Amino acid sequence: MVLQTLNMLKNEIPLQEESFVIPEDAKAGLVLVDINNGFCTVGAGNLAPTEPNRQICQMIEESKKLAELFCDNKWPVLAFLDSHHPGKLEHPYPPHCIAGTDESNLVPALRWIETKPNVTIRRKDCYDGFIGSIQEDGSNIFVDWVKSNKIQVLLVVGMCTDICVLDFVCSTLSAKNRGFLEPLEDVVVYSPGCATFDFPVSLARNTIDHLPHPQVLMHHVGLYMAKERGAKIAREVSFNTSKNL
Repeated sequence: MVLQTLNMLKNEIPLQEESFVIPEDAKAGLVLVDINNGFCTVGAGNLAPTEPNRQICQMIEESKKLAELFCDNKWPVLAFLDSHHPGKLEHPYPPHCIAGTDESNLVPALRWIETKPNVTIRRKDCYDGFIGSIQEDGSNIFVDWVKSNKIQVLLVVGMCTDICVLDFVCSTLSAKNRGFLEPLEDVVVYSPGCATFDFPVSLARNTIDHLPHPQVLMHHVGLYMAKERGAKIAREVSFNTSKNL
């Protein structure tokens, strides 16, 4: 049934992905969105998978490859981490990634980036990393990061394709279109490096607040909506002949 629905969806809203080539003279930046234990590590919390999940495992592996490439070359990396104050809920979701708990930390496969000088960690308490980067004085950590590193191509991966990744991408594109993020030119969502959670109808019908969230369908919708806003959706990213994903 899910496969039939997905095929129908892809026919109605087809998504053409591309092979994106980052020119050697372009400054690239990598954004890792919410690759938290609380979303990715089996049994780690209310929104974590209950068993190994292929899409999430692929997302972690592809994000790790990119992080290694960027760190080896000392290119700029910004990692957002969902990190909520206790008692501050995000309706309709249950408590998750509470600040100070291991849920709010990076998954083990990426924990090593915390010591790298080219990596900026930003803990946020909302879906959208762009909004979550606003400081009390009105400055924005993400905006400053783009400008100080003179980033022209932004590569985005992480969780969840249709929620935090999409919200961040949409805000970033809006800001770019208003001229607030110069010299940024392209926002690229690397699809194998993105994932979302699975909450099928069979489970949702037994709850009051939770809406059904079929993983494969919502991943497709998230990518489609990001492209609709102006992002480039890449199945493959090439940096040069020797550095491809």
